Amino acid sequence: MSRTFRLLLMAVLGVLALGAAACGGDDNNDNGGGGGGTSTTAKKSIKAGLVSDIGGLNDRSFNFLANKGRLEAQTKLGIDTRVLLSKSNGDYVPNMTTLAQQKYNIIVAVGFLMADATNTVASKVPSSDFAIVDFSAAGLKDKPKNVEGLLFAEQEAGYLAGYLAGLWAKDNNAKVISSVGGQKIPPVDHYIAGYQAGAKAAYPGIQTLNGYSQDFVDQAKCKEIALDQISKGSKVVFQVAGGCGLGALDAAKEKGVQGIGVDADQSYLGPHILTSAEKHVDLAVFNAIKSVQDGTFKGGTDVLNNVANNGVGIGKIGPAGQKYEGEIKKIQFEIAAGKIKIPDTVK
Repeated sequence: MSRTFRLLLMAVLGVLALGAAACGGDDNNDNGGGGGGTSTTAKKSIKAGLVSDIGGLNDRSFNFLANKGRLEAQTKLGIDTRVLLSKSNGDYVPNMTTLAQQKYNIIVAVGFLMADATNTVASKVPSSDFAIVDFSAAGLKDKPKNVEGLLFAEQEAGYLAGYLAGLWAKDNNAKVISSVGGQKIPPVDHYIAGYQAGAKAAYPGIQTLNGYSQDFVDQAKCKEIALDQISKGSKVVFQVAGGCGLGALDAAKEKGVQGIGVDADQSYLGPHILTSAEKHVDLAVFNAIKSVQDGTFKGGTDVLNNVANNGVGIGKIGPAGQKYEGEIKKIQFEIAAGKIKIPDTVK
């Protein structure tokens, strides 16, 4: 009886040893310094590439967030990733082509302005999947079936920021608020339309000013526009211009008025930041990459990121706006429930 027990014990230990060896092999196959964990299911090995827009990764906004999503995918999914920087519009096609030639499984184009380049490269490289931020797959000229559009309801985030600005303005006898856009493209106008609508819903008598720098990089251009708006009475300045918009927020700080950040939480700039209209580009990029790894990527379709699925929202509320936090949460719930209709075009 004891001999039978010993044989059975040895068999069980042998099975456990084989299982441990198999788990170790899966961990060794993870690339990019992440993933691993305790799962015994091997993850599909893929390569994910990102092509930035011209704002650069240090814009603390749009490109910064997209790259954050890439880095999170590298760490959490255990994959190889690479980012190529675009210094001009002419870099878009060469950068995407380079990643395609290097057999990257998914290539993410960061921004509305990259639509033509994405259409060109994706149409020629059906073996790779592509995702483009801020542009619909159906809107691409040749409608390649290997492209997924990553869209955002920016107007919902803008509405939340505008509603907060309106509440603050009403209580502080401020008659004017403003916004500084970069280029006049749909994602920018979505934010601004929502901002103006939210402010007027909270404070029907508010006046809204708006201007465009036609630039996403040069901070001096946005600062000049913001200073002009402040001279006309604006007490809250909403920047919708990426790195350029940091200049607008600097003008707000300099003149002692409230500023509102965009895309990322920009409360780190100081207590003059009333809040930020957030757009979770990092989450959208991460999910697109993950969908290729797990086989759920759907080319030729769009993914809409909105308040209801935490794709857009509002950042940290600064000292001047904290008393309104409860009201903003109520509005956020109503937006998620579809109870508030928000325009997405600037009048």
